[in-house]
Amino acid sequence: MLSRGIILKSRPEGTPKPDNFAVEETGLPSLQDGEVLVRNLCMSVDPYMRGRMMDVRSYVPPFQVGKLLEGGAIGEVVESNDSQYKPGDHVESMLGWREAFVSPAGALRKLEKLQQPPSAYLGVLGMPGMTAYAGLLEVGALKEGETVFVSAAAGAVGSLVGQIALQKKCRVIGSAGGPAKTRHLTEELGFHHAIDYRKGDLLKQLREVSGEGLDVYFDNVGGDHLEAAIFCMRPGGRIPLCGMISQYNAIEPPPGPKNLIMAVGMSLTLRGFIVTNFEHLRADFLRDMGTWIESGRV
Repeated sequence: MLSRGIILKSRPEGTPKPDNFAVEETGLPSLQDGEVLVRNLCMSVDPYMRGRMMDVRSYVPPFQVGKLLEGGAIGEVVESNDSQYKPGDHVESMLGWREAFVSPAGALRKLEKLQQPPSAYLGVLGMPGMTAYAGLLEVGALKEGETVFVSAAAGAVGSLVGQIALQKKCRVIGSAGGPAKTRHLTEELGFHHAIDYRKGDLLKQLREVSGEGLDVYFDNVGGDHLEAAIFCMRPGGRIPLCGMISQYNAIEPPPGPKNLIMAVGMSLTLRGFIVTNFEHLRADFLRDMGTWIESGRV
């Protein structure tokens, strides 16, 4: 069986370009004992993958030039030499960016009785949903009725941060780029306020809607968003650092927030986190998110 996949042809400098990648067709090996043949149905393209395209030390190994890319994927078992799996089973893997693959059964996670479309298990019920849930509730230590600001709020993680905060009866502010996205936040997702950062003067816009200040800022962007949020935090505020997408394509290291000293006097907590460190919350996440989806609240 042949499978097409996408390889990293060269490491990007700045914004990735099409010629940094190539499509490669390869034959798949015959199944050995304990192995499974999977055909991918959908895959996720996530911001953290940009970091893996650089040859730097991080919490996951970098992609290798000339090798297939990797990422979250949902697939269907085509053939199995393992008693745990049978054809037709749906599985989650980190072997995206390819049409099909052969894998040891132990590297897969079976999805029992899908209640939602397969793609939902890469989004709201997958890694982005779990990131929002753990980052907001445990890292951000959210309390009912607080004021929450989330950047990149129209994205997979940010949109769920806002919706989870709404379940906790919080006042929710989001930032996004352009009127279509900001309307989506307020008119469809129920955010109380949406800031269009493309209009400029982000700090002024945030001050106008932050009231007595922010209790939690969920940071997906870094840069000017982090600086503006620090200016608007209340004493004892918490800032979960999930990502800093404004810097992912930077060729030179950008300067840090010029007001970071305020974190001392305001007793702020800034904490970076990786979702894989919060597997102890998975059962709670699936229970709560499943309930919110079924009730139409997410």
